Amino acid sequence: VIGQPAKSKRPKEPGENKIKPVNKKVKPKTPKTKERESVDSSLKSQSILTQVMDKGHFQKLAATLSLAAGQSIELRCKGSNVTWNYPSYLDTFKDSRLSIKQLDRYSQLILANSTAADTGEYSCWLQLCNGNKCRKDETKTGSTYIFFTDKEDLFVPTPSYFEIVYLNPDKPAVIPCRVTTPSAKVTLHREFPAEEIETDGTDIIYDAKKGFVFQHPTSDHKGIVYCKAESQGAPQISIKYHLLYVEVPKGPPSATIAVSPSRAGLSDRVHVVCTVLGEPDVDVSFRWQYPGQESGRPVIIQNFWRLINRGIGHTTRISKSVLLVEDFADTDVGNYACIAQNLQGETTVATKAELK
Repeated sequence: VIGQPAKSKRPKEPGENKIKPVNKKVKPKTPKTKERESVDSSLKSQSILTQVMDKGHFQKLAATLSLAAGQSIELRCKGSNVTWNYPSYLDTFKDSRLSIKQLDRYSQLILANSTAADTGEYSCWLQLCNGNKCRKDETKTGSTYIFFTDKEDLFVPTPSYFEIVYLNPDKPAVIPCRVTTPSAKVTLHREFPAEEIETDGTDIIYDAKKGFVFQHPTSDHKGIVYCKAESQGAPQISIKYHLLYVEVPKGPPSATIAVSPSRAGLSDRVHVVCTVLGEPDVDVSFRWQYPGQESGRPVIIQNFWRLINRGIGHTTRISKSVLLVEDFADTDVGNYACIAQNLQGETTVATKAELK
């Protein structure tokens, strides 16, 4: 495997744990109360995550680890019911290079033939279960961020060539141009007008694990940007990011409803449209109540959404649900109610369809 060191005797690295002989008998010392408390507290914060090196040789993992792309890695997490977290794209593409096995005393994660795209956080924790209900054991966890370095890919590859980043005035925004080499020098640039955006370390900071973070986004930050990285060679450019500023109050959906025509003739086509304006990255779901619902009256319902620019640098998501009655009849006369729901709550709006 590329990048793996040849097996040779070498001094023990700090933090490495080799199997110790068990034939030596040592009389255990009972610690005093204060000592015992400090031992207990250190055990609570002890990581259950290790990296498997040579046979019978394990490495405790620090907060970050750098490996050359192409290497394979094996991680182990102590416990009989372990849950793992790793870069989500490995699940998205059902990558066969990743395998996870739960054994009696530990769980094993193996990633073969690593690539720059595998860069990210790898963590595990013990699950405490009572019947079907499970919860995370906060005292038995482990985490490390692994950089899979690749000179050809200084930026962690992404599936798209263009991404939208929403700038909300009430929360930080992240331009996720992460690097595979933590020592790379990274700068942020605006496409038009062409200029470098100053990273002051306060309002705009760079984090190799996240990208550029705008702590207090404003409408002045909107536009198209990209990142540039340099590390012992020609500089590389990231994908482009379209920064859209949004300023829509958080809360249940702001919904309106309209029926056309409001007074319909028999056999007419009647449209009832429910419209919601909201934040670009907040999904809205719709439910309907209408006169012929219980009798199984057939209607057609279509949902869709799009982004609109309000012309002052603000972007809003317009979500619509359209209920269509193709052949209006007496049973369709009455109230039409639309229930729009997002994570903050739901809003009900209603209108009436009448017969001419």
